[in-house]
Amino acid sequence: MWRKQKWIDSECGILILLLVVEDDKLSLQVKGDLPRTRVLVLGEVLWDVFPDSTRLGGAPLNFAAHTQRMGHQPSLISAVGEDDLGHRALQTIQTLGLNTDLLQRTCRFPTGTARVHLGPTGQTTFSIPRPSAYDAVNLSGEQIERIQEWSPEWFYFGTLFPALPEGHATLRRLLCAVPEAIRLYDLNLRPGFDSQPLVSELLEAAQVVKLNQEEMNAVGHFCGLPPETEAFCRVGSQRFQWEAVCVTMGARGCAIFARGEYVEDAGYRVDVADTVGAGDAFAAAFLHGLTNKWCLAEIARFSNRVGAIVASRPGAIPDWTFAEAMQL
Repeated sequence: MWRKQKWIDSECGILILLLVVEDDKLSLQVKGDLPRTRVLVLGEVLWDVFPDSTRLGGAPLNFAAHTQRMGHQPSLISAVGEDDLGHRALQTIQTLGLNTDLLQRTCRFPTGTARVHLGPTGQTTFSIPRPSAYDAVNLSGEQIERIQEWSPEWFYFGTLFPALPEGHATLRRLLCAVPEAIRLYDLNLRPGFDSQPLVSELLEAAQVVKLNQEEMNAVGHFCGLPPETEAFCRVGSQRFQWEAVCVTMGARGCAIFARGEYVEDAGYRVDVADTVGAGDAFAAAFLHGLTNKWCLAEIARFSNRVGAIVASRPGAIPDWTFAEAMQL
């Protein structure tokens, strides 16, 4: 059993949030120095194979890239193959400015892929062959020591990577190695890699949880949690000792529960290009707001803005700026 610690402050923080009206448009500006939070990110690097293109992705990589864009310091633990897709992935990741010290290369398996199937309204499903290169991650004792010396403040993980025994062992090892890091579990359930015992174990290990409404319904069913969103958040937080939980609801925005407070935000209407990566960008924005101790209503608004921008553009890591996310 992994120890949990309380961490969320009861205040909104010291940042100054200014509402500004320019040309009849309301925007929000932030003053003050934003902290560069150290975020350990564990999981898959893979190529999303669309009907008309192939784009680099994987929820942990997407999350790390968007976290970096918000000024934080992610360190990604994953692996790519010694193949053309692996070489291209490494070059792209370096272009994104991400730390590649813990990005391994392996001959055991090919670089990961996920075939993306797009629904009529932009929803996506995936076909994911395993094992892939990221399943070959093997951290040495020296690497674990370097991670401990780096002292990450947050630790992000999902469900796909630990669905195989090797990944599960690596996750358990890291949870024990960095017990002070706040644990963010973004479910990202994929058919065939979403066993109930594993999901229950990760929910128990997490301090912060992010999931979509379909995942909420699945968790509620096998954990016996209420089907209503607010009740799910409250009862789940009490049972699993979550410090914060967020449920994304697609076009209806999101709901967040933390510190005994529950808020919903209706979100933003955009023309959807594809939804791949939008949830990962949302998760990065969720972390950003929690790290800066924003009030829950603003965390919800900002996270919805970032998710909407990414959904309106092709690919999981499209170009976007912090400034436009604050002004949407």
